[in-house]
Amino acid sequence: MSISLPNWVSERNADIQRCLEETLFTPNAFVEEVARYLVDAGGKRYRPGIVVNAGALGIGRSNMDVVRLVRSATVIELTHVASLYHDDVMDEADTRRGRPATHVKWSNSIAILVGDFMLARASALGATLGEAAIIHQAETLARLVQGQIAELSGPDQGVDPITHHLKVVSDKTASLISTAARFGGLFGGLDPDQVEALAAYGEDLGLAFQLADDLMDLLSDSSGKPQGTDLREGVPTLTTLLVQANPRPGDTRLLELLAYPVADENIPEALGLLRTHPALDEARAQIQTYADQALAHLAVFPPSEALDGLKTLCHQAAIRTT
Repeated sequence: MSISLPNWVSERNADIQRCLEETLFTPNAFVEEVARYLVDAGGKRYRPGIVVNAGALGIGRSNMDVVRLVRSATVIELTHVASLYHDDVMDEADTRRGRPATHVKWSNSIAILVGDFMLARASALGATLGEAAIIHQAETLARLVQGQIAELSGPDQGVDPITHHLKVVSDKTASLISTAARFGGLFGGLDPDQVEALAAYGEDLGLAFQLADDLMDLLSDSSGKPQGTDLREGVPTLTTLLVQANPRPGDTRLLELLAYPVADENIPEALGLLRTHPALDEARAQIQTYADQALAHLAVFPPSEALDGLKTLCHQAAIRTT
């Protein structure tokens, strides 16, 4: 009997929701309330979706482990949400997923500690996945932390700022997406070389996804945060770093604006200058390159509806900024 992929994916998403609720349960009602604050707020569930879509490549294989597939997706989502609790404190963000940020609603200390609680729950659940998965999850968490530190500290003397930035994006974002794809292949029962191909796919997809997200901050007000947030906070992005690396004769004013966090009253001017700058197309080209590389890693798989879904994620990452 053939399996309907949309139904199978829908069932796994429902399983993940139940697993999240069970994993975050605690007799301490306040801790559970704060821990579920962002989980219940929704979000795209992009990363667990990658686990499920990658795992779907193994539908029909006798060694697929649906229970561990769901648990691994839950571990990925808990790790991601915990990082948001911590990031919002460091960034002094006011909102997240359309709600007041956790530290705004409660306090910095509560947000940090509940983020730690979620990481602890993720670790406990991850311990049921086997030694290989535990190691990969621990290495991923180390990359996340090191990426955040590298972003805060900036590039070392003599290191190209763009190279440094791409390494930060790789560690902060692509690492978890890579592990999500890896877990999908691992618990989907795929062959070792296919699992590695999925991990490489996730790494490049993660870079394309985050770079596109950063570019959308300059192009659209539908990214879920106020337009020009990165400019306002003085956060370097690929586009602004490209401007600074190869300034044109007419870039004097733009360089002045980018030298510091851009004041609210100057955001429209900075956006206008950036939207007509060649660096924008350079950034788009880099995003397309990573999306193409992600697609190339999928060449080891035979055609299937599940494979089409993974390819679609690459196309979506690239076309968001066109």
